[in-house]
Amino acid sequence: MSLFAFMGALEAGLIFGLVAIGVFLSFRVLDFPDLTVDGSFPLGAAVAAVGILSGMNPFLATALAACAGFAAGYVTAQLHLRLNILHLLASILVMLALYSVNLRIMGRPNLPLLNSETVFTPVEALPLPHMYAMPLVLAFAIFAAKLLIDWFLSTEIGLALRAAGASPRMAAAQGIDRNHVLPLGLGLSNALVALAGALFAQAQGFADVTMGVGVIIIGLAAVIVGETILPARTMFLATLAAVAGSLAYRVTIAFALNLDAIGLRAQDLNLVTAVLVVAAIAAARSRGLPGRPKLKRRETTNA
Repeated sequence: MSLFAFMGALEAGLIFGLVAIGVFLSFRVLDFPDLTVDGSFPLGAAVAAVGILSGMNPFLATALAACAGFAAGYVTAQLHLRLNILHLLASILVMLALYSVNLRIMGRPNLPLLNSETVFTPVEALPLPHMYAMPLVLAFAIFAAKLLIDWFLSTEIGLALRAAGASPRMAAAQGIDRNHVLPLGLGLSNALVALAGALFAQAQGFADVTMGVGVIIIGLAAVIVGETILPARTMFLATLAAVAGSLAYRVTIAFALNLDAIGLRAQDLNLVTAVLVVAAIAAARSRGLPGRPKLKRRETTNA
């Protein structure tokens, strides 16, 4: 594998680290199988692309994309809570609806961002080659977002959210209303995914309505691989493992597709992904499948 391909894999792995953290929040912390991310990822890309092309500040457009993702997750939670729709079905319905919403936002299936100012434009002014500067800047931004999520999950609201996912009955006994914390948690999860979509579109130079296909699988693969290589019982290490899993997943995929001896091609991406996820699950099973990070007794009481 060439150095250029390796740095590109690191760049994509860092961006999808946000997706991994978002999936970790919904699947592990909230215990909610949320497929909305397949729609919120291109939603973030669409909102950011349209905002940038309309002359909006790229940082403001990216923040607006995250807000749109939050709204998508909030709608999924409300369908589940208010209409008593099965969580899996509620997320699928929102995911399907977002395909049409994204087409409406963009006006067409694809929007190019070439020669447009993006959040990565200032990176070009750094005294480093672009292929080195981008991963460094992304690593700083993703780690800052990770620390912000860690901090939020240690607050009173964050502990209530964790308690509601760990044990709904215990949370209800402590006076925690799941109808309030679940929309917040799913909104935050999809906001991270939409933010990743906005960054990915700006890094790649285009937004496409189909770019969200399989994102949930990538996110789950990153979480499972991360839990396998870095078992954790604290939130700091758990979110770190999600990002590490995303990096490991992207580098492994890039290595497999660029290894001529194996003979794999780009169309084999889904096959490689499936094999990697199965291998990670098998490895986790053999070592004892890691569960969600536990709440300390003191934290549970305070929640």
